[in-house]
Amino acid sequence: MTRREAVPPGEGIPPDEGMPPDEGSPSGSPLISAEDLAEYGDLPRPAPHTEAELAALIGMLERWKPRVETVAVGHSRDAASRAAAEAFTTAWRALGHRVLAVVDWPETAASWLRPARRLTAQTPDAWVVAAAPFGWVQMSRRLRHSTDWDPARTVAFASLRQSALPALAGPETLHGLRGVTAEGGTWDVRHRWITSHPAQEPPS
Repeated sequence: MTRREAVPPGEGIPPDEGMPPDEGSPSGSPLISAEDLAEYGDLPRPAPHTEAELAALIGMLERWKPRVETVAVGHSRDAASRAAAEAFTTAWRALGHRVLAVVDWPETAASWLRPARRLTAQTPDAWVVAAAPFGWVQMSRRLRHSTDWDPARTVAFASLRQSALPALAGPETLHGLRGVTAEGGTWDVRHRWITSHPAQEPPS
């Protein structure tokens, strides 16, 4: 069964001084305020990825048109995200495809500008993300504000299937982002909604 999830968008996220606002977030700042974190509650840490999750993510990329050959991989520095990124990178290269960059980022930073620029320094066919929600929300705001990153050309592991993310990031920041679940299903972001789709059972 397809499922849609959403939470009301946050209010009052303060901009960084001297940073102009953009369309992808409530302000130009990538930083999430303590008030918004309190409103939406603690965001969970990533769990170890599953084989079904990895297979579904690779399958999603291989079904894209035009064909995906090159990717840039971004991940948080926690053990689960790092392991997921490494597993994907190994599997993607084993299929004969190219990984243009592997970039990590901290959960807290002044601006996330350096990793954002590294992740978008080249022009991959797609981006792959394995990340903790808290750091990714702020990294994605920086990507939308300061680079040519496109969420519609990005796929994510199950750790980012969190209903609070579109509201925290801003209603258009993650629009078009797609991902997979631990069970091998898929999900996608449309404005402030996350819609989940169960894994398709193989024909009997």
